[in-house]
Amino acid sequence: MSWLQRLAALLLAAVLCGPAFAQDASTEVAPTVAALRAQLDDMPKTVETGGDIVPLITKLRGIGTATDKFIATRTGELNDLNARLGELGNPPAAGAAAENPDITRRRATLTKERNALDADIRLARLVTVDAQQRASDLLAKRRALFEAQLTERAPSPLGREFWRDIADVWPSDVARLGALGAELRDGFDVAREPAHATAVLLSSVVALLVALLGNWIAERGLAQLAARFLPGGRLRRSLLVIAIVTANVLLVGLAAQGVYATFDFHGIWGPQSRKLGQAVVQSSIFIAFVVGLGRALLSNSRPSWRLPPIPDAMAKRLAPFPWLMAVVATLVWAPTQVNAVVEASFAAVVGSHVVTALALTAMIGAMLLRLREPAYAAAAAEGETPAASDAQAPAAASPAQPEVPERPLWVGILLAMVALALVVIWILVAIGYVAMASFLASQLNWTCIVAAAFYVLFKFADDLFMAVVSSRSNFGHRLQASFGLEPRTLDQAAVALSGLSRVALFFYMLIALATPLGTGPGEVFLRSSKFVGGVKVGEIQLVPGAIFSAVAVLVGGFVALRVVKRWLEGRYLPNTALEPGMQSSITTLLGYVGGIVVVAFALSALGIGIERIAWVASALSVGIGFGLQAIVQNFISGLILLAEQPVKVGDWVVLGNAEGDVRRINVRATEIQLGDRSTMIVPNSEFITKTVRNMTLANSEGRVLIRLPMPLTSNASRAREVMLAAFANHPGVLSTPAPTVTLEGIEVGFLIFQAIAYVPSPRLAGGVRSDVLFAILDGLQAAGLPLAAYPGVPPTPGTAGAPPLPAPAAAAPVGPLIAP
Repeated sequence: MSWLQRLAALLLAAVLCGPAFAQDASTEVAPTVAALRAQLDDMPKTVETGGDIVPLITKLRGIGTATDKFIATRTGELNDLNARLGELGNPPAAGAAAENPDITRRRATLTKERNALDADIRLARLVTVDAQQRASDLLAKRRALFEAQLTERAPSPLGREFWRDIADVWPSDVARLGALGAELRDGFDVAREPAHATAVLLSSVVALLVALLGNWIAERGLAQLAARFLPGGRLRRSLLVIAIVTANVLLVGLAAQGVYATFDFHGIWGPQSRKLGQAVVQSSIFIAFVVGLGRALLSNSRPSWRLPPIPDAMAKRLAPFPWLMAVVATLVWAPTQVNAVVEASFAAVVGSHVVTALALTAMIGAMLLRLREPAYAAAAAEGETPAASDAQAPAAASPAQPEVPERPLWVGILLAMVALALVVIWILVAIGYVAMASFLASQLNWTCIVAAAFYVLFKFADDLFMAVVSSRSNFGHRLQASFGLEPRTLDQAAVALSGLSRVALFFYMLIALATPLGTGPGEVFLRSSKFVGGVKVGEIQLVPGAIFSAVAVLVGGFVALRVVKRWLEGRYLPNTALEPGMQSSITTLLGYVGGIVVVAFALSALGIGIERIAWVASALSVGIGFGLQAIVQNFISGLILLAEQPVKVGDWVVLGNAEGDVRRINVRATEIQLGDRSTMIVPNSEFITKTVRNMTLANSEGRVLIRLPMPLTSNASRAREVMLAAFANHPGVLSTPAPTVTLEGIEVGFLIFQAIAYVPSPRLAGGVRSDVLFAILDGLQAAGLPLAAYPGVPPTPGTAGAPPLPAPAAAAPVGPLIAP
């Protein structure tokens, strides 16, 4: 272990142990239901200002957390009591033999304890519900107060009244600040005492080292771990950004919380400074998140790992802005928090709104100016100057000048809208609507932060499913080998899961955008709980949890169905006496039935019952009767084909002028492979309503039929022997039933022989017939037995008995192509 790693471990241990030293040595007693209810009832019923709502919501969340712990603990005890009562059994029935009195007393005692625990759990659940309802009401009250403050008009900073109001309340505000300053000085004096100075100084130094050096070590360590253990690709980049931001937030939050706990343990905080210290801890965590997110997205130290498509020159120009945002956030946060702690005057609050609006808009304006720098700034950032380029060669011919990518249209429109928003904010500040201007400026910055954070989450969700589920991943290869899934199926599943996760993230992004600047994840999830009940569309209640449950049922059901089908195809059905075609039909029918069952379960999980499906089916009956009757007819015909097996996969059928092998029976049509290797799609109803010749239904053997005409003077017995010998010498001809050669009769002076033989499959009949014909012709020629032509076919010209060849006609002279 190197000295750097030892130092990091030492710093981390010191910070982790800091809060432990600050804890009270006394054992914490779990609150009872009565105490939790008393805490809830003691909270004020009404609030006057929005600043009083946040502490109340924090207390309500603490009550809810304590109640959940109480319920979890008591639930375990209740399960133990139920198990012990189950061991004792039920009381004896009336008229039965009496049981042991000790067992009876034991059962009564356990039943009493069980009922008391069950009552406590029910009361605790009521406390949880009441706390959640109170928190929701407080959030609604906070929103109403905030909206009322937004529409309130104050004196304009450009007028005398604004500055006169500040001057009038300045003495009182200074007095309030003096009280806070005195409290901070008292705390500083306490920290300087010998009994506390060492711990306070050590905790402060350790906190600075963890926040600065710890983040530096964490970023480089995470980059090395990602390069070593994660496969190359987009997932490594997005996961590294999330890991770096999380490490920054954890380390800074741990350091700030450690210092706060140390100060609290040594009695440095006063009533007002304690509130200010809590605000410092929360603000430091938020600032660490913003700075870490900005630095991780720009990734100037590792340009190849940069997640967004930002050129290197632009990333370098934007490098100072994460730190600038931290400084501006501190400048904006400090007056607001101090005003809330000391309960400053209305004029001071208005002034803090003006500072917030101007500071935030100035930072955004500076960022817009950096983004709108001329194109040659990119070349200058790369080490080239336009003058040097012009002196050496024209700009179009300079190969070393970097190519500046064209900015998309939507980016220009977005920047123009942001610039317009800045102008609107400045106008609102000028005319006196400073609260609305401050709100718009804060929300503009908050929108940028939320968009950047969810951009990382969108990328991570997409990269995660593409790297895990797609056919190109290692896990995707395992899925293909285990379940026999096709690559395109896995790719479609990866895209679908990515889209579903993006929809869920987009839902939470909208909620986060609607919250004030600096809102934590807890309030976002609390606001999203309002949508847990679902949205009613007509008679259907769309619940987010039910949607995810339905998707899980679909995925799990089809995976289970795939496993069962593979087990039937590979293990069970091959060991039965069923034909391959019947086996294929069984698995196909199972796939259809199983798919219908899985979809029905998914609809049930979504909240759509079978009775509603039946109602929809009855509503569509008219459309089915008129427009979909052919589809329904083919579907029913397909089920009949799979059940009765008049035609099955592997059969050789003749349907009209088409002849070929049945390759697949689908729910609507059947695929037949023709002799030219093409595939003909035949509706299933054709096999039910028309005459079909199945060459392999009852017997899989094929027949070879050959008819030969021979002159009347031929030796018939010798000809028969030659034909039988040709059949006997061919390996594809079956010996049972034996080949036969018959003399059908005499037609127009010729003997007509008919030879019949059987082969293992009708698909072999054509080839065997051709081979046997060649052999028969060679045998007849060797035996001196001539064949006769059919009547009406003239002999070949130039042979015996044929008419003489016509004399060639004289060549006519060729005239000119164009008349003179």
